[in-house]
Amino acid sequence: MTDDRNGPRNAPAKDTPVAVLGLGLMGRALAGAFLRAGHPTTVWNRTPSKTAAAVAAGARAAASPEEAVAAAGLVVVCVSDHAAVRDLLDRLDAAGPGPLAGRVLVDLTSGTAAQARENAARVAAAGGGYLDGAILAVPPAVGTPEAAVVYGGVRADFERHEPALRVLAPDATVHLGEDHGLAALYDAAVLGLMWSVLNGFLHGAALLGAAGVDAAAFAPLAARSTVTVAGWLEGYADQIDAGAYPADDATLETHVAAMDHLAEQSAGLGVSTELPDLVRTLAGRALAAGQGGASYASLIEQFRRPAPSGGEGGGE
Repeated sequence: MTDDRNGPRNAPAKDTPVAVLGLGLMGRALAGAFLRAGHPTTVWNRTPSKTAAAVAAGARAAASPEEAVAAAGLVVVCVSDHAAVRDLLDRLDAAGPGPLAGRVLVDLTSGTAAQARENAARVAAAGGGYLDGAILAVPPAVGTPEAAVVYGGVRADFERHEPALRVLAPDATVHLGEDHGLAALYDAAVLGLMWSVLNGFLHGAALLGAAGVDAAAFAPLAARSTVTVAGWLEGYADQIDAGAYPADDATLETHVAAMDHLAEQSAGLGVSTELPDLVRTLAGRALAAGQGGASYASLIEQFRRPAPSGGEGGGE
């Protein structure tokens, strides 16, 4: 079976024409990865001057999004935000009948699950397929084994272009499921994890800095401790999925005593207590709910609820 835009159905990945819409730092990295893998690559950016580097590397610049889309069966969008994606879809809709028909649009713009589902419905109405993706990497890592890209959407759309998409993340190109919103949810979850780790490091560095210890001296032990904590995740995940929280290592009450110690130590050194106080607030609500003898994983029950409007809980 042959598709005019994609060549033979089982053609090598390098034979798949690709269009990249949006050439910020990440968009340029995406276009570069496709070009290095040998894909005919068409690029478009709202500011035309930003296409220069990609053109120098072998891409063809399109004068409009419609022209870029017409050149490829796989259309990758990576723009500033959901509003910019919506504007692109508006422009394609206004261009005439069917610019997306038969094509697969892959949106790698950060957004919410609801926005992904909205985009999927619009593209489907235009006759195209839609995958929402999240890049779990910085731009220089795109196209290397360090990159990970996850996708949500119809599996057939993913499989149609999986070889081409795999050049962006050779060792971690993952289809999460047919819910178009899954990639955005994973992205948000990983961002929360990243900030939690970084905030913990920054608070610790402030604490030790008050005693004259350089952050560089703390970093190796912090990294080692992060690996140790990562080793607990699978066991905690099993508890969460089972809905049972046996305290195999330490009870929540034991953790709360340590939280109180951290807050007291921070206050005594003139370091902000906001981070330990936040954790103590969550743990205080769990204690009030009778979870003191459970494992730390039991705090998932607090994260599953909206924050209360009052100031209940806490470790004081």
